[in-house]
Amino acid sequence: MQHYTSTDIAFLLAELVPAATFGLAGARVAQFADRWPRSLRVLLPVICVLPYVFISYSHHMFSWSWFALYSILPVLLAALLTFAAASDPEQRGAWQDALILLVLGLAVDLRWFEQAWPSGLAGLGKLLLVDAALYGFVVVRRLQGTGFDLYFRWSDWKSGLRELLFFAPIVIGLGLALGFLHPHANSPRLSMILTWIYIFIFVAVPEELFFRAWVQNLLERRLSLYFDPAKARRSALIIASILFGLSHFNKRSIHFNWRYVILATIAGIFFGRAWRENRRVPASTITHASVDTIWTIWF
Repeated sequence: MQHYTSTDIAFLLAELVPAATFGLAGARVAQFADRWPRSLRVLLPVICVLPYVFISYSHHMFSWSWFALYSILPVLLAALLTFAAASDPEQRGAWQDALILLVLGLAVDLRWFEQAWPSGLAGLGKLLLVDAALYGFVVVRRLQGTGFDLYFRWSDWKSGLRELLFFAPIVIGLGLALGFLHPHANSPRLSMILTWIYIFIFVAVPEELFFRAWVQNLLERRLSLYFDPAKARRSALIIASILFGLSHFNKRSIHFNWRYVILATIAGIFFGRAWRENRRVPASTITHASVDTIWTIWF
C-alpha cells in the first residue's frame, strides 16, 4: 500500500460502497429507484466513469477512448437489462442476460481493460464492472433468487464450512498428484485472518456473484423450461462449474493451465453446492475464501 496514493485508496473505498450498499439494503435501494424515471435509471450508471477519471488523471494516463468505454458500458448494461426485465418478467433468462455475462466474463478473464489502469490498480477496473453489474441486476433487472446479501447466518457458515470439509481432501490429494500444489512451511498466524478477509472481499465475493448468483441462477431458470427442477439444478451446477474452471485457464501460466482448470471445475461444484442449498452467496463465498486462504498459506 505504500506505493498507492491517497486518491487510489479513496477510490478503492468508494468502489466498495455500492457493493456494500446492495449487500445490506439491495431491496430497499431497488424499491427507491422504482420512483425514478426510466431514463434516469438507465443513465445513472454513467457515474461509474468517475473512478477511472480521477485515477487516470492522478497517474497522468487519461485516455478519451477509455473514458468513452467506461461511460458507455455501464449505461449500455443498464439499458439491455431494462429490455430484459420487460421481455422476460418470469426471469427465465433472456439473451441480454447472456450477452452481458459473456462480455463481463471475457473482459475480466482476458484482461481486456487492464491497460487502462496504472500498474497494480487493475483491480479497480474489475470492481467498477462489479458495481455496474450489481446496479443492473439489482436495481434494473430485479433478478430474484441470487441470495446476495451481507447478513451472515449460521446456515451460511454451516453450508460453507461443510463443503470445505468435503472438498479439501479431494483438492489436496488431486492437487498433489497433479503436481499443482506444493506444500510450504508457512504456519497459521494473524495474517491468515487478514488473508481470508482480503480474499473474501476482493476475490470470492465478485466471483461468487458472477458464477453463482447470476450464471448458475439464470441457468437453473432457463433449464427449468426443458427439464424437471432436479435435473435443471444439477445441469446448471455442472455447467456453471465448468465455466468457472475454464475461467482459470490462463491463471499462473502463459499456456492453457489444464491442471488449474480441472481443480477449479471441481471447486466450482462444491462452491455451487454451498450456494444452492439455501441460495446464499455468503455460504459459497465462505467456502471459496477458505479454500483460497488454505492454498495461499500452506500451498
